[in-house]
Amino acid sequence: MTAPGPADPKPMDDALKRKLFGRAVRLALTARPSPNPRVGAVLVKGGKVVATGLHRRAGEDHAEVAALKAAGGKAGGCDLLVTLEPCHTSGRTPPCTDAIIAAGIRRVHVGTLDPNPAVNGRGVEALRSAGVEVVLEEGAVASLCRELIEEWAVFITTSVPFVRIKAAVSLDGKIAAAGGDSRWLSSEASRREAHRMRARHDAILVGLDTVVRDDPRLTVRDAPPSGDPPWRIIADTHLRTPPGSRLVRTASQVPTFIAHAMGDGKELRSLGVQTIRCALHDGRVDLKDLFVKLGALSVTSVLVEGGSGLITSLVERRLADAVTLFVCPIIVGGRHAVPLVGGGGVEKIADALRLRDVVCRKIGDDLRLTGRLK
Repeated sequence: MTAPGPADPKPMDDALKRKLFGRAVRLALTARPSPNPRVGAVLVKGGKVVATGLHRRAGEDHAEVAALKAAGGKAGGCDLLVTLEPCHTSGRTPPCTDAIIAAGIRRVHVGTLDPNPAVNGRGVEALRSAGVEVVLEEGAVASLCRELIEEWAVFITTSVPFVRIKAAVSLDGKIAAAGGDSRWLSSEASRREAHRMRARHDAILVGLDTVVRDDPRLTVRDAPPSGDPPWRIIADTHLRTPPGSRLVRTASQVPTFIAHAMGDGKELRSLGVQTIRCALHDGRVDLKDLFVKLGALSVTSVLVEGGSGLITSLVERRLADAVTLFVCPIIVGGRHAVPLVGGGGVEKIADALRLRDVVCRKIGDDLRLTGRLK
């Protein structure tokens, strides 16, 4: 055990703490260590940063250990700020609590408790039992750290991925014109933001209609890499995905899956596509069954990019956790334009699906609106 140096005698200034936790969160967001959570850590002494760390990839050092290694012999007596409760379990790596205690850390600021039932509260208890002071953060800091792991928190407590609907919509709620054209509803700034969102998720899901109409690549561009490229998944009940589509042609470069309920998929598999057989629901791929199967494959988050039929199914069956819309200053009009959500709708406004924790901000000429559905 490293001999601890003197701990800072007074609590850390709230403004400094918010600044340092913000730094830890931004650091954590540069990686996607699925199926583990994003975590960032900062070591501080006398109000000055000694070292930082993040969890880059499953099986590699956790953020706390990375920061301790970077600090070396300077870690003793430091305050450790970590966005997620340190683990007290042995898996691919030893318990982080042991490393913290051995390094002589005197005070640990925990952004949020670990929602994993195998950890929840045990890390804090182990540190306190060893004489380490632990501060459980509240308010803005805690909210920031919970948001950092919102996708993973759903996965680790339900065994199915966090599902986010993402779409660009006109002021009158359309995602494409009557002829199917949707380029470009949103601004260039919004499209860059959409690529950053792709980088944050483990998988991108679209329906067959989107593949046929747009022939998308579903790759991450205009955004710094945060890990392996997200999987590309097509919901295609009867395996009608065109072999010449860009998704199929590039399946050897980026993992590409077709979720289906009928057919054997032999031809598509020979081209490098992987298939996931799902149950049927109302004549289509059962999306609930698909998410269970993706969870079993350690997919922690799915970004749904359309089309309307797929989004409608998610909304009607209450299978999405959140929505991000880029609302664009354009009116499409027309009875035959493609709506964001179709179906029969509700009879009363009181029965409508309502977003909560709504956040709006301007991006270019568009408005980015995000809210939770569950």
